[in-house]
Amino acid sequence: MKQDVIELDGAIGGGQVLRSALSLSMVTGQTFRIERIRARRSRPGLLRQHLTAVMAAAQVCGAKIQGAELGSQTLIFEPGPIRGGDYRFAIGTAGSCTLVLQTVLPALLLAPQASRVRISGGTHNPLAPPSDFLSRSWLPLLRRMGAEVELTLLRHGFVPAGGGEIDVRVQPSKLSALHLCERGLPLSQQAFALTAGLAPNVGIRELDRVVRRLNMASTELNAVILDPACGPGNVLLLEYAFEHVTEVFSAFGQASLRSEKMADAAINQAADWLQSGAAVAEHLADQLLLPMVLAGGGSFTTPRMTEHLHSNISVIERFVPITIQCEEEGAERLRVEVRAREQ
Repeated sequence: MKQDVIELDGAIGGGQVLRSALSLSMVTGQTFRIERIRARRSRPGLLRQHLTAVMAAAQVCGAKIQGAELGSQTLIFEPGPIRGGDYRFAIGTAGSCTLVLQTVLPALLLAPQASRVRISGGTHNPLAPPSDFLSRSWLPLLRRMGAEVELTLLRHGFVPAGGGEIDVRVQPSKLSALHLCERGLPLSQQAFALTAGLAPNVGIRELDRVVRRLNMASTELNAVILDPACGPGNVLLLEYAFEHVTEVFSAFGQASLRSEKMADAAINQAADWLQSGAAVAEHLADQLLLPMVLAGGGSFTTPRMTEHLHSNISVIERFVPITIQCEEEGAERLRVEVRAREQ
C-alpha cells in the first residue's frame, strides 16, 4: 500500500523548513513534497547550501528525489533506510557547513553503525550558527541527552571565499528527555574577536565596544588572529557559561559595517537574553526541538516566539505524533514543552 505524501508549503519560512523536513523524513521514513521553497526570500528556491543538504540527506538514507537542482522551488523526497558510514559533503561555496550537519545528524544518531562526516564550505556565516556555537553550546546539550558526537573545526571558512571544513564523528545513540528551564548560576563570560587577513585594530575595536557595553574584564577578552589564507573574515563571539547551559552569540564583519556597529549586533543579542531570565536564546531554542523530538520529550524556556520557532513546530507536528505546547511565563519568557501526543 502506497504511503501518503506529506505536503508542505515552504513559504512559511526559509531554509529551515526544508532542513527540518529532510531530517524528519529520514528518521520517520515518510515521503514529503515541498513547494514554494524559500518563496519569500530575495533569492527563492534552492541555493547551493540547501542543495548540498538535500543531496547529503539523500546519500545518508538512499532517498529517491525529484527537483534537486539550483533554484528549484519544488522537491519530492522519498527516504530509504538510514546508513552510517564515511561521508564527505562539499558545498562548493561559503554556504554553511553547520546547517548541512544539523540536517543529517538526527538520522546519523539512529544509524545502525558509526559515522564520520567531513563537510567543506563556510564555517562562520551570517544567518547560520558558527561552528563555535555547535561545539560550545548545542552539542554539549545533545551529549547530556545521550548523543555521542564529536566535532572538530579543521579550517575556518568565511563569506565569500569559504574553504572551511569540519570533521564530525557520530556514534549511534538513544536520546533521553532534557528539561532546561533555568540557566543556573553564572560560571564565566568571554569575548573572542577572530580576524583573518584584516588589520589588527578591527578585533581590538570590537572588544573595546564589548568592554564599554558589557563591562567585561580584560582577562575575559580574546583577540584571535587567524591565518590570512582563511580570510578575509571577521567574527565576534560572546560566550556565557552557566550551570545548565552555555550560550554563544555572534556577529560577522562586513566591508560596509563599522566594527562598533558589528559588535553591537552580538552585544544586543546577548543583552536581550541576559535580561529575559529565559534558559536559552532564540537560536538555541530552534535547534533543541528536533533532538527533543528524537528523545520523545523535553522542555525549555526562551524569551519569545519567533518565526523560526513557529515554522519549525509546524513542520514537526506534520511528521510525528508529538505535541509542542508553548506557554508565556511573563513578558520575556516562553516555556516550550515537547511531549508525546495523547491518543
